[in-house]
Amino acid sequence: MNRDTGFPAADAENDFLRARRRQVMSKLAAWMRRAPDDVNIMLPFDEVVAALGRAGERRLGLRVIRLDSIVGSVDRDREFDRRFRPTSGQVRERWQRLALAQRRGESVPPIEVYRIGDMHFVLDGHHRVSVAHALGLATIDAYVTEVLTRLSPEGVRYRGDLLVKDYRRIFLDRVPLTGDARRSIVLTDPEDYGELAEAIEAWGFRLMQDEGQFLDRVTVAHRWYDEEFQPVIRLLREAELVDEQTEARAYMSVACERYRLIRSHRWDDEVIGAIQRNKRR
Repeated sequence: MNRDTGFPAADAENDFLRARRRQVMSKLAAWMRRAPDDVNIMLPFDEVVAALGRAGERRLGLRVIRLDSIVGSVDRDREFDRRFRPTSGQVRERWQRLALAQRRGESVPPIEVYRIGDMHFVLDGHHRVSVAHALGLATIDAYVTEVLTRLSPEGVRYRGDLLVKDYRRIFLDRVPLTGDARRSIVLTDPEDYGELAEAIEAWGFRLMQDEGQFLDRVTVAHRWYDEEFQPVIRLLREAELVDEQTEARAYMSVACERYRLIRSHRWDDEVIGAIQRNKRR
């Protein structure tokens, strides 16, 4: 429990020391739990935008936002941890000056943030956010600019999540699916997206050879989904070969197994039977 001394300057100094102590203890606890390295690291704004693909932006003006929605920074991600606790004593002077102003009831200007989905990234006001956290506030005033992205930011919470999003964005450049088809192709291993894109491009090449005409990427993507992916998934479900994995992962697993066992790109009962027999071994 924090006890104020009644002297704002001394209390501001204690605020900073508590914040630093909590940051050190949190880092030590993460190390002892063998938690992933990115658990206490801010999300870098530029990396998030690069992974999701920028589609535009719009200014929303002055808003009240929740402090716990601020998860990243535009350019100061090394001075504070994920919860905006100072990572060193270098920010101490300015930090305590702001904490003292807050304790004296002085006016503090709004911060500036970018919004992506329900996440906020600080452009200006890192120290103000840190002090607000230390003083137990729940919200803060902010000038908000919303950044629109090509991929949904859903599922992004830590830096490690960006790799999957980045590979998915590249996959959709190569295989431009839309609507339900786009939403249904989900993989958890980022490298699987590259492997699947190559398989679809090879399928499209064989299709163009068979039909003797050039087909653009959009046409190949949707014909693969309608003529290859969906019928195969129906076969796999009937044969109970999907299990707990995603449909896209199930398709990739059996597509590779099919060619290894039978050296064929066709799908029929013989192929499914061979895959089932091999899985039972």
